[in-house]
Amino acid sequence: MHDLRRQALESGKTVSRKARSRVVSTTSSKANSRLNSPAQSRAASRNPSRQGSDDEEYLSDGTAWSTNSIDDILNSDDADVPADAWKQELHTRIEQIVDRKRSSTDGRADSLNAYTHIIMARYAKDDIENCMTELLPSILRSIKSETTEREAVTALKALAATIVTLDSDDIYDSVADTLKRTVSNSESTHTKISAIHAYGTAAFFGGTSEEELEDVMNFFLEIIESDGLSIDAHDEGSVVTAALEEWGLLATGVDDLEEATEAAIEAFVEQLQSSDSGVQVAAGENIALLYEKSYTELEDDEVLSEESDDEEETRHGAKMVKRYNVYRRQDQLLHDLDELANISSRRVSKKDRKTLHSNFADIRNSVEKPTRGPKYSTALDQDTGMTYGGGRMKVKINRNVEVRIDKWWKLQRLNALRRVLQAGFTHHFDENEAVSRCLPFSMLSKR
Repeated sequence: MHDLRRQALESGKTVSRKARSRVVSTTSSKANSRLNSPAQSRAASRNPSRQGSDDEEYLSDGTAWSTNSIDDILNSDDADVPADAWKQELHTRIEQIVDRKRSSTDGRADSLNAYTHIIMARYAKDDIENCMTELLPSILRSIKSETTEREAVTALKALAATIVTLDSDDIYDSVADTLKRTVSNSESTHTKISAIHAYGTAAFFGGTSEEELEDVMNFFLEIIESDGLSIDAHDEGSVVTAALEEWGLLATGVDDLEEATEAAIEAFVEQLQSSDSGVQVAAGENIALLYEKSYTELEDDEVLSEESDDEEETRHGAKMVKRYNVYRRQDQLLHDLDELANISSRRVSKKDRKTLHSNFADIRNSVEKPTRGPKYSTALDQDTGMTYGGGRMKVKINRNVEVRIDKWWKLQRLNALRRVLQAGFTHHFDENEAVSRCLPFSMLSKR
């Protein structure tokens, strides 16, 4: 299983929101005090399903920790703050998560939240690996029991971040049944969404066989085809979007998608008619991925007939050959993509129009020319006289390394990692082999 997963992650042929990592900066004694104390009246009067903004995270007592709090523990230059203070805080949080008898539901949610933010902001594999015998069952219990939506959602996010951190080839078997059952049976939309993302993360990073990977993809495809009805979330756009995103992530790990393409493309094309822009964009990106995957490099001993129109040359000189047809009504598809790329209806918000315009211009370009990835530019470089081509989308990791997102499979993987790690993505890329293996990087030229 490990070899299969490693091949999928390393394969170059075929694999977010802005947020800051944050943790509670309270001392261990204060954390324990809050964990064991009853919720204050302010918390009781507040809607428990309130979703925190990108700038704050609400705790069970109704207070919020500041986004600056992470600096107090993770990045403090204060001589009074030990360099490994975050490790002490992490272990305190793990103890609180595991000790269920002495914790409240809100307290566990607080600790799960803080634990997640710490392991997103720091690569803590060595610190959590020896705790997994007790930690994993406790996280899964919070998911299974689903005492509150908040505890279940924070546990699912904690699990996803843990899976990426551990880079284990056997964790999938331990979590798959719980995650699939939660996706299918939870009565909370937010819990279903988090469970879908955690399930996709487990399937991609947690050590699956090729057959298991395909089973999970088929499960997500059923959600997409039924508009969420297959998991009792009919017409919930955010649920369908999550399933589309995770299907796309898993598809990047499959070398040959020809067999899966026919059913998938029909479902994705149908979702282009959705009234939800998130669904439309996620479906469009999967369509572009399917077209990209239908081309592979020309083999050294392969000879094409002179009449063949199924060959394209990339900017770096590699010959790419079309292996199969993706969609039988491509002219109609291009027409639909054109409409989305130029949509002007006032029934669509200005923000959504802008999103659709920018994304579907790229998606249409790739359907017409599948070797062109996202943000491909036909403009000429004045210095070289050549087109800029792909690679305009870049993520700078540090002074010397950047990731060029010039393929749709790279964009799918980048988005998935950012969903799990948020602002901690670049830190994990530097230190976590599971992340750097997932996306090839290039060295920055020195000026």
